[in-house]
Amino acid sequence: MNLHPKKLITIVCEAIARETLAALLRDCGAKGYTVHAVEGWGAKGSRFADIPEDANIEIKTIVGEEKAACILQRLSSEVMPRFATVAYLSDVEVLRPEKF
Repeated sequence: MNLHPKKLITIVCEAIARETLAALLRDCGAKGYTVHAVEGWGAKGSRFADIPEDANIEIKTIVGEEKAACILQRLSSEVMPRFATVAYLSDVEVLRPEKF
């Protein structure tokens, strides 16, 4: 089995930023992403998914290093100043690198 290194970017942010994030991911060359409604507790208190205007989403995408750098740089400069956002980067290995 041949595995190929990639980067997993996980972003948790206000649901209202969904289209902004989707456009950013496409602009940086991501071939796809997955979105989930999420809720939890953190520095800004509790956030529940049952109130759309106050909900959070989690977006995940798997990309190569250059695309990851583009996404994180733009996320930092364009999204984080406007929306409550948390992002993290993980190393992953995939079976079909052409999908990412």
